[in-house]
Amino acid sequence: MTITARSDASGNPPGTGAPEGGSTAGAAPEAAAATAAAADHRIRDGRLVPEVIRAEFPILGTANAAGRPLVYLDSASTSQKPQAVIDAMDTYYREYNANVHRGIYEIGERATAAYEAARGKVARFINAPDAHEIVFTRNATEAINLVAYAWGRRNIGRGDVIVLTEMEHHANLVPWQLLVQEKDADLEFIPITDDGVLRLEVFEVLLRLKPKLVAFTHVSNTLGTINPVAEMTRLAHEAGALVLVDGAQAVPHVPVDVAAIGADFYVFSGHKMLGPTGSGALWGRRDLLEAMPPFLSGGEMIREVHLRRSDFNEIPWKFEAGTPDIAAEIGLGVAADYLAALGMGRVREHERELLEYALDVLQREVPSIELYGPMDPELRGGVIPFNLPGIHPHDVAQVLDRSGVAVRAGHHCTMPLHERLDLAATARASFNVYSTREDIDALASGLKEVERLFAG
Repeated sequence: MTITARSDASGNPPGTGAPEGGSTAGAAPEAAAATAAAADHRIRDGRLVPEVIRAEFPILGTANAAGRPLVYLDSASTSQKPQAVIDAMDTYYREYNANVHRGIYEIGERATAAYEAARGKVARFINAPDAHEIVFTRNATEAINLVAYAWGRRNIGRGDVIVLTEMEHHANLVPWQLLVQEKDADLEFIPITDDGVLRLEVFEVLLRLKPKLVAFTHVSNTLGTINPVAEMTRLAHEAGALVLVDGAQAVPHVPVDVAAIGADFYVFSGHKMLGPTGSGALWGRRDLLEAMPPFLSGGEMIREVHLRRSDFNEIPWKFEAGTPDIAAEIGLGVAADYLAALGMGRVREHERELLEYALDVLQREVPSIELYGPMDPELRGGVIPFNLPGIHPHDVAQVLDRSGVAVRAGHHCTMPLHERLDLAATARASFNVYSTREDIDALASGLKEVERLFAG
């Protein structure tokens, strides 16, 4: 199984030119050159230098109440933010805070230009053919709900089938549960193997049911499994289904090219890709978005309003009712530029090497540890779920926190997956561009301390 998205020889994602129909504001050659120059010191011999990158994330220089430096290993939940993102949002609020698409005064026009420039940056980052196909949302969850409501309620009827997988985040499960309950439709699920890989032979059987939609994660937030999204999309299309891909865990970590993947909808959250909370996007094929009714209604999403009827705006604004989180989306655009400057091929290679190191160190230093998901680093992203026998994951996380090591504990919004693996909960360590081998060493040392404490 391989990652289906491509990167160019430098490791940068393809499609770095301005998308057709997209804003080019903020994308002047001198700005691009400045971004590339800023990235030079973070790259050495074609590889990321995480020790240098860490210095650009203010929170990573802090310590806990006991004076222990922060070792942040919960990036799959939310990533930390570089100074560039923080500064961009601060500048908006300090210098040109105004509503977008409305004021014809200077700071209003500046805000609109920055907001739409961010849309163009996001489109380029995932190689979307047209920036108008990028709908800003609060997160991937809202983006999936948008599709379930605006596309699903018009196109799913009694007896129709939607195919999901056993590894889906609740965000890509509950909206479809509500839809099929409302429409008297059916859900079917692609099972996984015991080591967390999708059983594609069963998927091909399920496609004989002629589903209307197939929705699946690109990278599992719990197991780290990287799914063959282009192949799955091709198979689904051959069966006549549309495809939605949850890219929340993929866009920050692997090169993503929506044109190459070929899906119909692709969703992701900004806060997992070094951007602010409250930011995210839905990419959808233009013809589908234009045919879909609005998700929310009110201001901004209209062209004309009369007492008894309204005419709706063009895409993407048809789906962006009310005043958006302008600062957050500007920050998201800066985060996309930050990652693009690093090169997503390099980001993926850094995390693959870190994952390989972690799997080796944890099994060698903590022999009792129970690991889940594919053991081949080529098949998974930088996520490691684990348990220590006889010790609840919440206790593991609490003890690690005393040493400044932050990991997630619980079901990670994948309760059905945990049921499939017969697990009540797991602890989870996850990485990002600022993660280092020293972080892994601190985790291993902390886990040995956990075992000593509970053994005594």
